[in-house]
Amino acid sequence: MRFPSRYAGLVAAGVSAVSFGTSGVFVKPLLEAGWSPTAAVTARALTAGLVLLPFTLVSLRGRWDALWRARWRVLGMGVIGVAITQVLYFAAIRRIPVSTALLVEYLAPLILVGFTWAVTRRAPRPTVLIGSVLAVGGLVLVIGPGAIRAVDPVGLLIAFGAAVGCALYFVIAARPSDGLAPVALAGSGLLLASVLLALVGMTGLLPSTAVFGDLPVFGSSAPWWVPLLVVAVIGTALAYATGITASGLLGSRLASFIGLLEVVFASLFAWFLLGEQLTPLQLVGGALILGGIAAVRAEEPAAEPVEAADVVALEK
Repeated sequence: MRFPSRYAGLVAAGVSAVSFGTSGVFVKPLLEAGWSPTAAVTARALTAGLVLLPFTLVSLRGRWDALWRARWRVLGMGVIGVAITQVLYFAAIRRIPVSTALLVEYLAPLILVGFTWAVTRRAPRPTVLIGSVLAVGGLVLVIGPGAIRAVDPVGLLIAFGAAVGCALYFVIAARPSDGLAPVALAGSGLLLASVLLALVGMTGLLPSTAVFGDLPVFGSSAPWWVPLLVVAVIGTALAYATGITASGLLGSRLASFIGLLEVVFASLFAWFLLGEQLTPLQLVGGALILGGIAAVRAEEPAAEPVEAADVVALEK
């Protein structure tokens, strides 16, 4: 019975990576039209939460106690997995290049490997270490070797905070469900995050501006809500729901490594839809990331100590 569940987890993780990968090309028209990143993310989280609300309510019908039992998990997903991670990322890109911030944030899988090593005092198997090296090397090539440069140390520290938040997202998603469906965790977490992000915008901690009207989208013109709805439904609602499902089935470590494919798909969508250049180095980087995932996947599931570390992480 284990193989089908892991196969379903791999499919869900792949769908999540593809869905997250669409975010950039559909958020970009909003940002170019004058939307601030904070406003775009807040609208994205709120719309996605509302899209998932009917599914959340159906999954909770007659099981409202599941929401209460999982209250800390919901709080963690909304506050850390979505809101804090997003705020730290956008705070980081105000001080350091976007490519550098992305590279630091996507070190989340290595944080999980290191944390598991420290907590269990068991060195990762060689396949995991090899997979980590391949994945990070591929990530550098996909994002661009220029991301490694001397930059503002405060910005790097903030970006590392976003990486920790990203790692905790996978940890929280991989926790025992307590009867709460992945779609309910995603929907409730996104709604909670949208409230927190709106409060951040109102305090002026990060600028929050939105522009309404028609805007250029892929060489044509469309109302502002069209790209927002696409990124909310596909790049957020579907992405988080399938990502949480994948983490529950695969464990936080493997799910986080597969999540690196988001960068690859984002580059492919930018090439296909926006005409942005796709270099041979990026293709090589994508192949290295796949090799890294394969190496981590090759480890015997029964020997994977991640779930035990996940429990320790959340109980502290």
